[in-house]
Amino acid sequence: MRTFNHVGLVTDIIPQGAVYNEGLSVWLTDFNQSPNRIEFLKFEPESCMPELVQRQGRIAYTVPSLQEELEGKKVIFGPAVCDEHLTIAFIEEEGIAIELMEIK
Repeated sequence: MRTFNHVGLVTDIIPQGAVYNEGLSVWLTDFNQSPNRIEFLKFEPESCMPELVQRQGRIAYTVPSLQEELEGKKVIFGPAVCDEHLTIAFIEEEGIAIELMEIK
């Protein structure tokens, strides 16, 4: 079962308070600091993220099992281990990017 986590919105300026993720070549804000759980993103041209994510942003959900949730889905990125607690993947559904997050 998916549980809403946050929404990622793409901008063409570096958002105030954003930090740079060198591995993904993206500036991003902390959605935990947003009352509406919004993560603002400014992608650099060399970003490895899928074009759909860079163009439209995404909705992010936590899932109990990333492997089970990805079965039969159109995976566009990942799975990628972010740290010992978080693994993510992106799928395409209804023409938009969906981020799936397994938090341990």
